[in-house]
Amino acid sequence: MNEHVLIIDDESSIRMMMQLALQHTGYRVTVANDGPSGLAAYGDGSGIDLVILDQRMPGMPGIDVMHAIFERHESAKVIIATAFGTLDLALEAIQAGAQDFLRKPFTADTLRAAVRTTLDRPMQHHMAVPVGKVCASFTRTTFNGFSFQLEDAQVPESGAGDMAYTFRVVRENEESLVTVTLPVYVQELVKAHTDSETVPGGASFWQAMSEECLANHLWHHAALPENRVLRIEDLSSGLRKWIDSMLTVSPV
Repeated sequence: MNEHVLIIDDESSIRMMMQLALQHTGYRVTVANDGPSGLAAYGDGSGIDLVILDQRMPGMPGIDVMHAIFERHESAKVIIATAFGTLDLALEAIQAGAQDFLRKPFTADTLRAAVRTTLDRPMQHHMAVPVGKVCASFTRTTFNGFSFQLEDAQVPESGAGDMAYTFRVVRENEESLVTVTLPVYVQELVKAHTDSETVPGGASFWQAMSEECLANHLWHHAALPENRVLRIEDLSSGLRKWIDSMLTVSPV
């Protein structure tokens, strides 16, 4: 292992933790404490395999640094890390070109998994579907080193009954099947919240809602659900906000 990782973060303790964790694994590591010094260390990008970039830094935010990096090297691999991030911000960052989004505080294992996953994946500018949009073909990109896509859907033909969506979740080349269950009573709660018997986007709405719940779990916990099953029990404030965003995009 000889990959070269550049860490740009204004917090010295975080920089040191990341540096030691990655060096212990065998990576070469260079560190910088702000955007300008990070860009100076990056140069034309020919000697850097991956950049880990703090989003919230004085003077030059991480997103701006990332755009400058892509201007120099369009195939750069970047991981955004922040303690102030939301899932919406993560999607925005990944749409802008980041390959992963780490939520601070994270463990050394989560860091190493995200780095290895990002380095092993073919380079592509991900186009994550933003929160607020429902579509039939929907795949999340990576959060905390995890990525997932739909594997199977069990939806009652009558349209009345529990729904179950199984996703293939990948992290550091390890795959797991995770099932998100959507009970009938939660579907009724959604209809009551929207004051309608129909939902925006039709059947794809329920799949997108399941994806939203799985993404939030991976985002907040950086771990798979217990027993590889995530059951949606009620409408959290975050889910209500998400549903309201659906109504804004596609009124029922």
